[in-house]
Amino acid sequence: MEPAAAGDREGIGLFSRSWWILHGPRLGLAVALALFIFALFPEAPATQIPIYEVGAVATDNVIAPFAFDVPKTEAELQKERDDVARATEPVFDYVPAALDTSRLLLGGFEGTVASAASARPMNLANIERAARTYGVNLSPDEAAYLASAPRRQRLLAAIHRVFDRWVASGVIASGVVDQLRGEALVRRGAEERRLTVDSLVSFNQLISRARLINPDPRSDVGTGLYLKLITTFFRPTITLDRTLTERRRDEVQRSVPVSKYSVLAGEKIVGAHEVVGREEHEKLRALQQMLGHQRGAEPRIRRAIGSILFDLVILIMLGVTLRLFRPKAYTHWRAVVVLASLVAIIVIAAALVSHMRPLRPELIPVTLAAVVVSALFDRRISMVVVMIITILIGAQAPFRGTNALFVNLVGGAVAALSVRVLTRRHQAYAWLVATGCAYLAAAIAIGLMLDQNGGVIAASAGHGALNALGSILLALLLLPLAESYTGIETDLTLLEWSDLNRPLMRRLSLEAPGTFAHTMVIANLAEGACRAIGANALLARVGAYYHDIGKLARPQYFVENQARERNPHDTLQPNASADIIRAHVVEGLKLAEQYRLPGVLRAFITEHHGTGEISYFLGKARENGGDVDAASFAYPGPVPRSAETAVVMLADGVEAATRVLNEPTPPRVREVIEHILRQRLEQGQLREAPLTLRQLEIVKDEFARILTGVYHTRVDYPSASGGVTAEFASA
Repeated sequence: MEPAAAGDREGIGLFSRSWWILHGPRLGLAVALALFIFALFPEAPATQIPIYEVGAVATDNVIAPFAFDVPKTEAELQKERDDVARATEPVFDYVPAALDTSRLLLGGFEGTVASAASARPMNLANIERAARTYGVNLSPDEAAYLASAPRRQRLLAAIHRVFDRWVASGVIASGVVDQLRGEALVRRGAEERRLTVDSLVSFNQLISRARLINPDPRSDVGTGLYLKLITTFFRPTITLDRTLTERRRDEVQRSVPVSKYSVLAGEKIVGAHEVVGREEHEKLRALQQMLGHQRGAEPRIRRAIGSILFDLVILIMLGVTLRLFRPKAYTHWRAVVVLASLVAIIVIAAALVSHMRPLRPELIPVTLAAVVVSALFDRRISMVVVMIITILIGAQAPFRGTNALFVNLVGGAVAALSVRVLTRRHQAYAWLVATGCAYLAAAIAIGLMLDQNGGVIAASAGHGALNALGSILLALLLLPLAESYTGIETDLTLLEWSDLNRPLMRRLSLEAPGTFAHTMVIANLAEGACRAIGANALLARVGAYYHDIGKLARPQYFVENQARERNPHDTLQPNASADIIRAHVVEGLKLAEQYRLPGVLRAFITEHHGTGEISYFLGKARENGGDVDAASFAYPGPVPRSAETAVVMLADGVEAATRVLNEPTPPRVREVIEHILRQRLEQGQLREAPLTLRQLEIVKDEFARILTGVYHTRVDYPSASGGVTAEFASA
């Protein structure tokens, strides 16, 4: 029974139990989806304050009804605070005691080493031990260098000059000012001086200056010892007062205003026919949020209910459209779940896009739904789905006043129309190019209207192309999952099963070669006829491949596989033979289950004979006399319910009938075709097939054209030259 007919009967008992069984779960799914959309977009879709996109032209004056502030975002506020903190002068203190400590340590080291060097007998180990008491580890060469009084005195005198000349003026430790810029405040007792950070002398700069007065630059040992002692006894005489610096930075950060703009009551935010800038856009958003906060709890509940109903009405429009134009898809629960899942995925993506600044509606993956729905169902319903999704997204508050509706409608519609018969993987490139061009055209149209520069237009088109690429790739990944879940096979699945190297086809060619040859001819007939009448030619061909696989159970009992003059039916009763012939339908279903044949192909196994009679054995049974039950000599059916299975039924009968012709001339072939079609019509085998009489005429013409080519005559080649004639006999 057709779903549409079932729906007509349901209409008699509106809101009856059967009505709720069919529509209740779908309505519940729509309500759940509407609640989900509200959770992602809690701001009411309908609002008195339009939110115009940056660069859009305002259609009306927007006047502030009250004074309000436009708050900065957390990121903006933190950035400003970090900037003023970095600009705050760090506070440094001059520490004279550090110089005294350096001098004291250096003097003690000098006396201790001198005493160790003057002891007799002189021992370098004593010098090393003396130096180690001051934290200096000497090598034997360095100890020998200090053992010489003249070299030791020159070395230590130079270090004293370094401390007196530069460290006394102020030196900071390495790395303290690496991240600082601008000016610094240096306190020296009661005196305060502002200096640029770059003018402060660091320890690395001290070492560079110290090299200028190196007392023994030609000696590597002396130079190394000179720098080692400076490094060991250096104490920074200018230090960063971290506590005071952080306190001053905190004070400056707290002084940063949290508001970006202040709007007065009655102030014009944007005027009619004016181009909306970023400042106006942010003021409009802040005003909308303020209006929401000023309303009480009860209005918020009302707005929430209104928002959910708003989304629910749009979703119900999708369900009604599906019910009216694709009733089979509507009654297929898993197909409805897939559609709802696609809507949910796109709404989630739209919610993520709504937080982008600037807003990029080109990144909403409406193309994903367009490709999946076109591949699973058809382009017409895909167009409807795209339009309703774009209306649903474009109506949400973050996208009102933007170009989201136009951009996504153009991109999604072109994607839906570009997905035709899915036969090759490289067709995805055509979808990508078509969808990318659609986004480019939309970007150019909007850019020209809003006087945008080329960079803005190119960025919009680029985001659209990126969206098309990602959506199409994701669609190709999701399609096998959607097919498996819904049981709806696309043409890519049919192409996979059209491979004659699949195990079932290999078995048919090896175990039942006659049936295999018969199958190939039927496939050609069915494909040509279906293509001529606008039916699915690929489905007809692949269905024809598998319609007789049940004959693999007993191939020798079917005439096309029998050797001449050897017919096993000769030893059987007519009813037993009829049981074997009829059983190839049941055996075919068993093999289909074993090899996981798609459901759309299994229909060809059960419907290619319909409920027709096994006339040959029925006639033999009647010749034998006695009571004959005609029902036991009929196929189980059902009759064909699609154009493709009906065409395969006709092709099966025509191909078998033309094989018995001794002289298959075109007129005789045409007569056989006419006879078979008339017979099937009289038997009522085509009563449920969606074929018109005009289409049946086209089918007959295609059958005649193909079979005339199959049974064409050939020229006799002279036997004298090794050729074959009609009277050929083997030597």
